[in-house]
Amino acid sequence: MAYEHLLVERHGPVGWLINDRPEQLNAMNAAMRDEFADAWVELDGDPDVRVIVHTGEGRAFQTGVDVAELASDGVGMERYRESVENWDLHFTAWHQKVWKPVITAVNGICAGGGFHWVADADIVIAASDAQFFDPHVSVGQAVTMEAIGLLKKMPAEAVMRMAFMGRYERMGAERARELGMISEVVDPPSRLRERAQEIGETIAKNSPAAMAATKKALWEALEMGLTDACRNGARHLVSLWGHPDQDEGPRAFAEKRDPAWAPPERA
Repeated sequence: MAYEHLLVERHGPVGWLINDRPEQLNAMNAAMRDEFADAWVELDGDPDVRVIVHTGEGRAFQTGVDVAELASDGVGMERYRESVENWDLHFTAWHQKVWKPVITAVNGICAGGGFHWVADADIVIAASDAQFFDPHVSVGQAVTMEAIGLLKKMPAEAVMRMAFMGRYERMGAERARELGMISEVVDPPSRLRERAQEIGETIAKNSPAAMAATKKALWEALEMGLTDACRNGARHLVSLWGHPDQDEGPRAFAEKRDPAWAPPERA
């Protein structure tokens, strides 16, 4: 499927979703927002894709909603009111219930709504020159969903500081790693995509069915208390019993060969 504002690529078992509005620092206009919904489903439904990497073209990963569009089209944020009020969102992997592992690779600037894809990824890495800041309050908007998602990854005060400092303070990649927002800093920045591909190919060696069950159990645990989360995790564990991968994994280990996993299934 062709997209106007996104690039979708496949490199071996790794699918790539690339923000492609570099002249606008990959700011998300209304059309790009709609394209995300389809692109995530396309990659998630491809049985040859085991892992998805999300990154950006140019000097920015993502800078949130296109403020120029909001200021000039006479509609502004009102176009999004119904979808937000009804929690009918479709532009991140989490929104689209993508159960394949998702890696966000932050190149350059990540600002505002860009944090949706940081909060909703499974693994986040960043180039050493990446910069993080949230300008919502500096343009008259509340900081909510993205920052709430970040609270599961990093200390609350760090999230609060970024929210209230707005566009007047930027966080570097190393500080983001120290706070748990990202797990790895890639230096030099030119190696970011290469490193993301390496991580993706390593993850792709594992059982797709086991990884999907793992992701469901861990993400659903964020919504629950400890006992309920463990009970739900047990349900996902048992769901794999009898799956062909549970026989193939030990057999491949004993025979000292790579396993031939069953293809992933769309949930």
